[in-house]
Amino acid sequence: MTEMITADLVDLELDLSAGTKEAAARALAERMVALGRVSDLDGFLADVAAREAQMPTGLDGGIGIPHCRSAHVTEPTLAFGRAARGIDFGAPDGPADLIFLIAAPAGADDAHLTILSSLARQLMDAEFTGALRSTSTAQEAAALIRGEASPGAGRDEDGDGDGTELDGEEPYAEEPGADAPPFRIVAVTSCPTGIAHTYMAAESLENAAREAGVELTVETQGSAGFTRLDPAVVAAADAVIFAHDVPVRDKPRFAGKPTVDVGVKAGINRPAELIAEVREKAARGETTAPTGTAPVDHAGDAEDGYGTKLRKWLMSGVSYMVPFVAAGGLLIALGFAIGGWKIDKAPSVAEHFIWTDHTSWAALLFQIGGLAFAFLVPVLAGYIAYGMADRPGLVPGFVGGSVAVTIDAGFLGGLAAGLLAGAVVMGIQRVRIPAVLRGIMPVVVIPLISSAVVGFLMFLVVGKPIASLQSALTDWLEGLTGANAIILGVILGLMMCFDLGGPLNKVAYAFAVGGLTHPTDGSLKVMAAAMAAGMVPPLAMALATTVRGRLFTKTERENGKAAWFLGASFITEGAIPFAAADPLRVIPASMAGGAVTGALSMAFGCTLRAPHGGVFVVPLIGQPLLYLVAVAAGVGVSTAVVVLLKGARKTAPSGEGVGVEPKGGAPLGEAPDGKRESVTA
Repeated sequence: MTEMITADLVDLELDLSAGTKEAAARALAERMVALGRVSDLDGFLADVAAREAQMPTGLDGGIGIPHCRSAHVTEPTLAFGRAARGIDFGAPDGPADLIFLIAAPAGADDAHLTILSSLARQLMDAEFTGALRSTSTAQEAAALIRGEASPGAGRDEDGDGDGTELDGEEPYAEEPGADAPPFRIVAVTSCPTGIAHTYMAAESLENAAREAGVELTVETQGSAGFTRLDPAVVAAADAVIFAHDVPVRDKPRFAGKPTVDVGVKAGINRPAELIAEVREKAARGETTAPTGTAPVDHAGDAEDGYGTKLRKWLMSGVSYMVPFVAAGGLLIALGFAIGGWKIDKAPSVAEHFIWTDHTSWAALLFQIGGLAFAFLVPVLAGYIAYGMADRPGLVPGFVGGSVAVTIDAGFLGGLAAGLLAGAVVMGIQRVRIPAVLRGIMPVVVIPLISSAVVGFLMFLVVGKPIASLQSALTDWLEGLTGANAIILGVILGLMMCFDLGGPLNKVAYAFAVGGLTHPTDGSLKVMAAAMAAGMVPPLAMALATTVRGRLFTKTERENGKAAWFLGASFITEGAIPFAAADPLRVIPASMAGGAVTGALSMAFGCTLRAPHGGVFVVPLIGQPLLYLVAVAAGVGVSTAVVVLLKGARKTAPSGEGVGVEPKGGAPLGEAPDGKRESVTA
């Protein structure tokens, strides 16, 4: 920790320079930049904002822990700020006065991440946070965080003044002399980043268990790796608590026990309630399925409806598929760009390769890309099944996806194969199995039976009808002309821009990418329209903050600078910070521009063989100049609409409760330098 925080990374009057969480993160990040800990301020802040968008980082007790792993971080770093007036980080109990900005490199080693996790545990200690609130110098605060200064003389839980825990007892043991064995709980905590919430939830649960006289053992599945609980500890447990925002690894280990399954923040904010709830379940005899694999329990929160779970299953497959699409598709496109359109007829480079011939290099790129792209459907099917049934779904999912490729069922066949594989495995897992056979179930029985069943269904039952449907869809795309093509372009544009990288955006993108498995002129037009529309929202927000900056906050203007590159790279999520702050104006404006761009791209007959890349693959686009015209037109429309809507808000009559834009260019309630001012109506 000595290297991670110094007095230069401490600001005890953070609220004097920052009134919002974005401004607070920027103020602390600027200290990291000054010390060479962060190489790109805007890039790092974009990563912080992306993590914040997943889940607010405010915690009960006045704590904010914005954090992320970023390629722009040169070494693990921690900055601390204290804000007497409080800054809102989304905690249920109000603003945070203690703010910790945690920056971890994308490839941080386990030792550094373990140190960061120890800080997360410290934040659950009221004595530690109290000392940070009372310290008067940055040096003292840094020393407290590094562990070089003690916040107190020690814990004295038994009240006898000796600064120790209960005399002669283990932390979680029942009272001495009790005849009944202690109630035993095992818990798993995890969060998307795996740096802070994971370990804070563990510490919170442990503290609550100590107070309740419960024996609790936690497995933290964090970025620093994790050590699986001893099977004997799991077997002896009376109940299980899952506090997680990402799937629990090897979840079947905990089967057959009373279980409480919640998000990681519940583990931090209400651990005593979770312990009481799981004890009540144990008293009533409630348990999970004997094999621990009731798929609907795997697939999402208990309150999720079937439609929500289906969306999660499909998005699981799409998210794992996208890297194969990007790598394979770009390599194929580069092969075409270097070697021409006949490069697909080149012989195998394993048999014929000339080092000095550019055509051989083009063939190499094309053939590597083709192999990567060939995994698209099997990976899609495999990870849909994984989302439904965990690891046992992988084998039948990949087998079913491969069958879909073999019978030309394509992308639709992959979707069907993944859902079938997950359902078959789920059915097998519901069968009660003798204890002696449970050891071979995941290794032999489930893969064998599920692969055979899925293969049979795909080859002989559902595969051919799906292949026919895929063929009909391909023919329909190929035959699209005139108004029909333009209407499809409008629909794709609206979907790509509605939720800016969310489920609807992914559905449109997956539809476009699916056409590349059997490329035709029609499917290549669809891919071009989808990418063009997806570039519009961030580029439009970047342009709007440039031409009418006074309509945006200082933070939004800074985000606008990064949005230029994000939009040009086809990263639609670059518009999320703007949509989160003002969805009723930004989202309709984005959709309007996306619809225009999608329609124009289809009308111009633009084609695209690369599934990603933005303006950097323009040389690989059919009708490249018209393609850029389509993108520019959509950006112009979105910019005009968002400026019009925001301008109307700023100039609304005062009687409507909306401020009039003051002279000097800054919006009402915001000084020209971006700081908020109090305004009296």
